[in-house]
Amino acid sequence: MKKYASLLICLLFLSCTAEAQLLKKAKGLLGGDKNKFTVEEAGAALKEALIQGTTKGVSEISQVGGYLLNPEIKIPFPPEAENVEKKLRGIGLGKEVDKAVESINKAAEQAAVEAKDIFVSAIKALTIKDAMNIVGGEQSAATQYLERETTTSLESKFNPIIKSSLDAVDATKHWSTIMNAYNKIPFAKKVNPDLTEYVTNKAIDGLFVMIAQEELNIRKNPAARVTDLLKKVFK
Repeated sequence: MKKYASLLICLLFLSCTAEAQLLKKAKGLLGGDKNKFTVEEAGAALKEALIQGTTKGVSEISQVGGYLLNPEIKIPFPPEAENVEKKLRGIGLGKEVDKAVESINKAAEQAAVEAKDIFVSAIKALTIKDAMNIVGGEQSAATQYLERETTTSLESKFNPIIKSSLDAVDATKHWSTIMNAYNKIPFAKKVNPDLTEYVTNKAIDGLFVMIAQEELNIRKNPAARVTDLLKKVFK
């Protein structure tokens, strides 16, 4: 974090010092002349780090099993339908329940790949003030920035994709099957949550969980800085 704090100071002085003076101070903070970089490189390195983290996070989550096999982001039954799952498993319909859960997670995986361009656009739009807040902020500052800047776009982009994906992987069919079976149970309180909206929200939540993990990795692990520019600036 010491190096990140140093970069924050470097960016903080951008608006009120000449570039030569700024670079002299930055080099001193980051270890002397061996760390030769420009202000532009410092800003580019931060954006590169964020793009690297989000790209990796999106790639992992959009793989087969990206949601289903990850306990941290696996999409379960909607909370209001938990009783549905319990009752159906109790009457021997566990396989049908499992098919429904698997299919909604597949739908989320298919939609996740669409997130990359949205994140990259938000990162490229970073201002110096944004950069300062991220570098000097808490461990998830970049993730919080992306969440603020991209959630609305992600919801708009994901919703139709999720709806299409739910149909493509038979999630809609499996969901209808189990809900119809449940609603036939005598005295059962009928429920039928909006599956598209639920999966959309959970898919986006899962994306930010993964991005937060990648952000923490880049902040704490020098080995995660895999490009020449990241190594140069954050050395």
